[in-house]
This record gives sequence, C-alpha cells and structure tokens, in this order.
Amino acid sequence: MKKIAIYPGSFDPITNGHIDLIKRASKLFDEVIIAITQNANKSSFLSIEQRVSAAESSISSLGNTKVLSFNSLLVDFASEHNAQIIIRGLRAVSDFEYEFQLSGMNKRLNPEIETLFMTPSEEFANISSSLVREILSLGGDISLFVPNQVKEILLDTVQK
Repeated sequence: MKKIAIYPGSFDPITNGHIDLIKRASKLFDEVIIAITQNANKSSFLSIEQRVSAAESSISSLGNTKVLSFNSLLVDFASEHNAQIIIRGLRAVSDFEYEFQLSGMNKRLNPEIETLFMTPSEEFANISSSLVREILSLGGDISLFVPNQVKEILLDTVQK
C-alpha cells in the first residue's frame, strides 16, 4: 500500500520552515499532499489561489508532492485522498498543547489516521507565517524566511 501523508495548514505564506518539513517528509512517504485550508472563519493575507501558487512553485522540484486546497474536516479530506498520516510541525513547546488536542480529536473522528509530529531544522525553528507577514508590513527584508518566488508574490500583494 502506498504511504500517503498530508501536511495541512493555512500556509499564509508558505515559509522556508514549511518547505524544510515538506522536503524531509517527502523522503519518508510515497506521496505528500500539502493541504491548504480555505478556512472561512479566518481572514487570510493571501488568497487561496496565491497560497496554492506559492506552495506549488516552492516545491516544484519534489516529484512526490502535490498541493491541494480544502474546505472540510481534515480527516475527511485525508480519507478522500487515501492518506494514513497527518504531519504537524512543532516549533516550540508552546505548539504542543494545541497540536496534541487536534491530534486527539482527529483520532476520535477517524482512528485509522495517525498524526506525526515533526520539528523543524534548527535554522527554521523561529520562522512563522505571522512573523513573516509582520516583518513585511513593517518594510523588513523577508528573504531569509521565504523562497524568492513567495517573496515576489508577497511584495506584489503589498503593492496593490
């Protein structure tokens, strides 16, 4: 059976930390689906189309990954795509409690799907999408935190 993992998130924007986890996960699984949520309850800096485009351009060199958007329960989306694993990133201890709660709830909703927690490489441990957006809004250089193509999308969005 093909091992399929889903790495869900808002990816608003996708960062070098996200890409680090995707590259590492792509070595562990036959396929990794980057699942970008269209959460209507959360306002986004980038549109869903921009977030999908940014993610696709950032991982285009990886042959066993794909980017999809979704607007449903994560476990339902995972089942629809025959995924057995949900990948969640943990940057700090503060992330653990929330992620642990999500993992438990997902397990109750679908006991067939496991959650795998991954920590970022040390150089990416402090990067978050919200910090990238804040640095950008204050005119700072985000080159160290996102791929060039994502930086261009962000700069275009700010200039509009």
